[in-house]
Amino acid sequence: MPRTAVPYTPFVPNGALADPAGTTIDSTLVTNGVVINDVDPERTLIRVTNTAGADKVVTIKAGTGTQAWMGGQGDSATTVAATSGKQFIGPFTSARFQQRGSKLYVDFASGTTGTITVFKLPKGY
Repeated sequence: MPRTAVPYTPFVPNGALADPAGTTIDSTLVTNGVVINDVDPERTLIRVTNTAGADKVVTIKAGTGTQAWMGGQGDSATTVAATSGKQFIGPFTSARFQQRGSKLYVDFASGTTGTITVFKLPKGY
């Protein structure tokens, strides 16, 4: 099955952003994973909330191909605390995490529930 695409929520430079609800992490996302298309890894920040009764691991997959020349360093795994945990992950090094076709892959441990929100940081002003 293909990964589920999760869109960016852009931060507003010199402005404000209401707290977005995010995308619900359900069994499909846990089974297939998430893809962030047209990714800009160095400007990507991911927020994951965990509503499961146990700590859960979120994995950012190492990139493959010549653009990910640091991909050999492996995946990045982050533990999100049980029940009401919230973790911000990123920004990322494109040379390690960017997949072919400008994508970023995110996987969840079995039984993960909660939300994922992908933020795009603005360029410096």
